[in-house]
Amino acid sequence: MATFTHVSEYPQSRETVWAWHERPGAFTRLSPPGQVRSKGEPSVGLQVGAEHRFTIGVPGTAGKVGPTWHARHTAYDPPSFFEDVMVSGPLRSWVHRHVFTDLPGGGTRIEDEVTYELPLGLPDVLARLVEPQLRGMFAYRERQLRDDLAFHERHPETKVIAVSGASGLVGRQLVALLGGGGHDVRVLTRRAPKSEREIRWDPEASDGSGLDAEALRDVDVVIHLAGEPIGKRFTAHHKARVFDSRVRSTTLLARVLADLSSDGRERALVTASASGYYGADRGDEVLTEQSASGDAFLALVCREWEAAADPAREAGVRVAHVRTGYVQSAGGGQLALQLPLYEAGLGGRLGDGRQWMPWITIDDLIGLYAHVALTPGLAGPVNAAAPEPVRASEYAATLGRVVRRPTVLPVPGFGPALLLGRQGARELALAGQRLDASLAQEWGYQFRHRDLADGLRHVLAR
Repeated sequence: MATFTHVSEYPQSRETVWAWHERPGAFTRLSPPGQVRSKGEPSVGLQVGAEHRFTIGVPGTAGKVGPTWHARHTAYDPPSFFEDVMVSGPLRSWVHRHVFTDLPGGGTRIEDEVTYELPLGLPDVLARLVEPQLRGMFAYRERQLRDDLAFHERHPETKVIAVSGASGLVGRQLVALLGGGGHDVRVLTRRAPKSEREIRWDPEASDGSGLDAEALRDVDVVIHLAGEPIGKRFTAHHKARVFDSRVRSTTLLARVLADLSSDGRERALVTASASGYYGADRGDEVLTEQSASGDAFLALVCREWEAAADPAREAGVRVAHVRTGYVQSAGGGQLALQLPLYEAGLGGRLGDGRQWMPWITIDDLIGLYAHVALTPGLAGPVNAAAPEPVRASEYAATLGRVVRRPTVLPVPGFGPALLLGRQGARELALAGQRLDASLAQEWGYQFRHRDLADGLRHVLAR
């Protein structure tokens, strides 16, 4: 039997820290995407008898493939401690006790004590092979909790918020972040609702019947993330799906919110957009929200996507567009695709490496979405990229250092073209935009990860 202990301290009260752990989304926020994937939050929170199943991801699968861990809560004494045990899973046994105590002068101390046995009767001396992973995991959890609590302190007023695309890479984390802050989160879904927290919609309905306006009557903010995934071969059919899915769904939401505007309630619509608005490659030009749009396909998509919200804007709804760069997460997107190559020592820069990469960690992206949603007066486009952009060559070298692998094998331009087509490669894999993040900071957003190496280490739990 081996024992691992991690101690962390927070400036918030014990009641505040405990309450965060009891809210929906806590497990999602504490679990590194790409390593752990929840199969649903426990129905009774932390209480005795609560059960939870999640996947321990096999490297290279973005957390989607791996053994299932079945946990059960066996002790519960709020706001002092709770305990969970592994009912079944990859280890022989696991008991995790979480103890919350007051710090002198205020604040909270959490002591996580884990006792575990390795599978197959392996000797405890081999636990030293497991401990680096545990240290990385609990360091990740500590930073997530610290940053989330600080964010919620800056935004204490709770709202009713509806989210589309809630099952996607960004949506899952955003819903969890908002839930941890005590917001009433509703999810727009195409299937039949399973609870009062779900709202049925059909963004492809051509007769305007895709969403009952009354379902949004008490909603303060709609965050619209849904859309056809872009990262496929740029065929005519795929491009049509990318365009139509974004413009049609945004138009539907904008018209519904416009129809509701006569009741005098202040509402907001926050829609996704992309750095592709500025075109495939603008060289070294620093791009602010006022910079002209580009002339490539994705620039057209972004222009029409943002314009589709005009009915809501004209009706007095606060409308904002989050122009997102390259999202850094081991759970999906560009980083998850490249990571297996880098870990095998086969990674390298894309193309000539001179193109600018407007990177942003998944936690800063969802933080920015939430900040825009909860900040009165913040409207129009907002660049979603870290304040310190890098060129593709520097990105490759930095990722190599973080995973401790060489990066001597550059990827020629025809490589991405084989997967995405020539146009897709130019507008996605080889695109370059030097986004300026000043506006977000002027409106009070505090970036968690300004430095690329720091951001990569965190999202990879290294």
